[in-house]
Amino acid sequence: MKTLLKGGRVVSGHGAIQADVLLDGEKILAVGGGLEGDRVVDCTGKLLFPGFIDAHTHFDLEVANTITADDFATGSRAALRGGTTMVVDFSAPDKGDTLHDGLARWHQKADGKTSCDYGFHMTIDDWNPTISREIGEMMEEGVSSFKMYMTYPAMMIPEDQMYEALLRLKEVGGIAGVHCENHGVINALIAKAKAKGAIGPSSHPRTRPNPLEAEAVSHLLRMAQVADCPVIIVHLSTKEAMEEVRAARKRGQTVYVETCPHYLLLEDSVYDDPDYLNAAKFVCAPPIRKKADQEALWEALRTGEIQTVSTDHCSFTLKQKEMGREDFTKIPGGLPGVETRGLLLYSAGVAEGRITLGDMCRVLSENPAKLYGCWPRKGVIAPGSDADIVVYDPEGETLLTAADQAMNVDYSPYEGYRCAGRIDKVFLRGTLAVNGGQVVLENAGQFIPRGRNQL
Repeated sequence: MKTLLKGGRVVSGHGAIQADVLLDGEKILAVGGGLEGDRVVDCTGKLLFPGFIDAHTHFDLEVANTITADDFATGSRAALRGGTTMVVDFSAPDKGDTLHDGLARWHQKADGKTSCDYGFHMTIDDWNPTISREIGEMMEEGVSSFKMYMTYPAMMIPEDQMYEALLRLKEVGGIAGVHCENHGVINALIAKAKAKGAIGPSSHPRTRPNPLEAEAVSHLLRMAQVADCPVIIVHLSTKEAMEEVRAARKRGQTVYVETCPHYLLLEDSVYDDPDYLNAAKFVCAPPIRKKADQEALWEALRTGEIQTVSTDHCSFTLKQKEMGREDFTKIPGGLPGVETRGLLLYSAGVAEGRITLGDMCRVLSENPAKLYGCWPRKGVIAPGSDADIVVYDPEGETLLTAADQAMNVDYSPYEGYRCAGRIDKVFLRGTLAVNGGQVVLENAGQFIPRGRNQL
């Protein structure tokens, strides 16, 4: 049966055009006028986006002596409700494990339980000849992107090993996303804060100030310069770090940048709330920054200097956030966001004139599909591509509340925020998965093998 989405405006990285879209099975058959289908869906007045791709989620992750509140079942259902038809989660082998061990564990977590399509990045938290060999084998398994950390002892590897990993990734055509913060100085600042008895959430941003992200970004980029290897700066949050990226690009380096909605919309005053939980629920790393950083990130989005907007979805309940009441470093770090990203970017970005529809499509769909090696199967409304389509009603409104969300958490970072527009329907590989804002298809997600960066 062929389904015709009729009367809408099809969005791409170039903007929006009036066109109908014909779906045949799991694929898009045609885009244009004069099309006919067995079933017609009236999309008059609606925007048709390629399914959004969230390339930075943490589902079912054991961290900080607990486990994230969202597993692949709840997290992917929330993603789908928010227009995200594919996530790329982080497979994280324990130190001493092989990469194959980590990949097998994440397949066990996700396969048959995921409602949107999915892929995996592979975390490199150890380095030896076996792991070096396995990086090539991961590429053959459809895992073409990797993650390294410059903070968190359980995840870090020494600089010489990071350099060797970059060389190996260049050799096989993989790419690394790196969490950039200066671990040593952060630890020194934490020790000073605790010595003064400053153990509350307000110490979190003060012990991770802007220059420590910028220094780590600069440090990584100089290593990447010597290795002659492109890299991705994940969840970049500061204007100073963005300046380091510009300097590297001016030198001729290839650097990709990801940011997140919470760095575009929230300010660090959230940590000064006298109510512990109201402040603790915003603890994440890097922390929420200042208004000037928001403005710098929006400008970088407008000019195309930031390639993707992901969520770093790492959800914990308020009860879990209680773990750090006597020590802010024990607050599990992370925010929920996989459900609200598209709404927030349209509302605060497109509707308020900060970015265009084309910009939004590039950072949510096109660029992640290209960067993470699944273009043009994903990320575009075009003949032959998967029929992943978000039907967005720009005339509607969505009120964000904890009471009305599919994410498995009991708070919303954007409680009471009124979004311009609403997600009316979502098609996952040609099947209606969300209708009227409600998920009507579950556990239909497929693992999507990915190839090399095409951006």
